Amino acid sequence: MNTQATSHYDVPSQVFHWLTAIVVTIAFVLGPEDFGHLMHKGMDPAKQSDIVWHESLGLLVLVLTLLRLLWVAMRPAAPQIPMSSNMLRMALLMRVALWTLLLALPITALLALGSEGHALTLLGGVRVNQFPMIANSVLAKWLDWGDVHKFLGDAIMLLAGLHAAAALYHHLVLKDGVLSTMLPGKRFR
Repeated sequence: MNTQATSHYDVPSQVFHWLTAIVVTIAFVLGPEDFGHLMHKGMDPAKQSDIVWHESLGLLVLVLTLLRLLWVAMRPAAPQIPMSSNMLRMALLMRVALWTLLLALPITALLALGSEGHALTLLGGVRVNQFPMIANSVLAKWLDWGDVHKFLGDAIMLLAGLHAAAALYHHLVLKDGVLSTMLPGKRFR
C-alpha cells in the first residue's frame, strides 16, 4: 500500500464508491414489499422484474463490496483531511457501519431465501431453486432473515443519507475539502 499523502481518492476508489451508492439505491427502490408473503402465496419471482432486478443488484453489491475491500488493501493512501478527533471517530464509525451493512445485506438476503425455501432469480434467466446448506442449518432457524434484511436495508439508506449530509456539511459549512476527495475531475478545494 502506498502511504504517500494525497488530496483525493484514486479513480478506482471513486468508481467503486459511486457505483455502489447507485446500485444500493436502485436495489432499495426495487426491493419488493412483503416479498416472503408473495412467495408463500405461490408467486413465481422469475415473473416479477422488480424481484429479479433487486436480487441481481443485491449480488452485484456483494461482488462490488468484496472487490472494493480487495482494492482498499492495495490502493494508494486515503486522503487525510485535518479535523477534530470526534469527527474522525464519527467518520470511522460511519465507514465501519456502512461496510458492515454492504456485506450483511446480501448475506441476510441469501439466508432469507434459503431458510424460507425461495428461489434466487437473476437477470439472464439464472435461477437457484434451493439452498440446502442454508435450509438445513441451525442458522436458518435463528431469526426471520427476511425481516432482518428489510431492517438492514432501511438502515443502510438512513446511514447513507447521513453520510451524504455530512459530506455536504463539510463542503458547504466547513469548506475543508472532504467532499472533493471523492469527486471525479477538477478538485473543488
